[in-house]
Amino acid sequence: MPKVTAPPLPMSGLFGLIKPSGPTSMSLLNDLQRLLSKSRLFEKNPAAEENAPKRKKKRSKKTGDVKLGQGGTLDPLADGVLVLGIDKGTKKLSDFLECTKEYSTTCLLGCETDSYDSEGARVRTAPWKHVTKEKKFKGEIKQTPPMYADFIDYARKGLPLPRPIDPRTVTVHSLELVEWKGSDHSFSWPEKALSDDEKKAMEAAIRGVDKTATLEDVPETSGQDEKPAAFVIKMRVSGGTYVRSLVHDLAHELGSAGHVVTLTRSRQGRFVLEETEDGDRSCIPWSIFEKALTDPGAADEEGWTEWEREVLQHIEVI
Repeated sequence: MPKVTAPPLPMSGLFGLIKPSGPTSMSLLNDLQRLLSKSRLFEKNPAAEENAPKRKKKRSKKTGDVKLGQGGTLDPLADGVLVLGIDKGTKKLSDFLECTKEYSTTCLLGCETDSYDSEGARVRTAPWKHVTKEKKFKGEIKQTPPMYADFIDYARKGLPLPRPIDPRTVTVHSLELVEWKGSDHSFSWPEKALSDDEKKAMEAAIRGVDKTATLEDVPETSGQDEKPAAFVIKMRVSGGTYVRSLVHDLAHELGSAGHVVTLTRSRQGRFVLEETEDGDRSCIPWSIFEKALTDPGAADEEGWTEWEREVLQHIEVI
């Protein structure tokens, strides 16, 4: 096993984590904290701190905790690149909020949900069988954040939205149809659906912004029992882009409805799943840390466990 050279300890820096679909980003950070706080890579030297000049007391972290943050969360449904900062590295995390990102996402046609993804409830259904090919959708666009989820409380009460939802300018650098699944997939619309009263309330709230909005279901004219079509698109976008909104809008452009059923972030700035450009940095699979949480394993001849070697090989030291 090749030797790794450790910088002065404790370390500060940035590294990329490959988040799995399912858990929240914060739950992974909380679990990771348990490993980091016990490792000599990041553990503060109590003796050095004791001999350091006394400063005015500040509210401190719990004993043994390491300062840890993320440069842009991923929803539980999503997987892929999650940039993490440790100690001084946390000051660099804001750089990753507006950086270029790449995603791969699967859209299931014929139904939109209140969250714009498969974890929400059905809001509206629409015909989908006429959709058979790619629709171009790139360049600078004005994009509105997901409306239903952000104002659900107003919608449930049938109240108009308290203010217009301001669109933001984002750039879709590229958008490519990478796979047309058709009906050859295992996805299905969510079982949960809004009740008639909830739909009326939602519609009333949305009309505070769009007076022509309607949530009326439009059934498919033929083949109602056929599985709705799905397709996979890959995109490179500016920071601040709502992928779920882009899929929602694209489905509307296609004369249908749609929602996200899979979402993978393959790039966040220079941190990537696959290195394709100069300066790209690969990421550490969550499985490495998950295994260490149960059994850290024996240290090697240099005194490092498997997960610590992975961090040493991937971290960008600050």
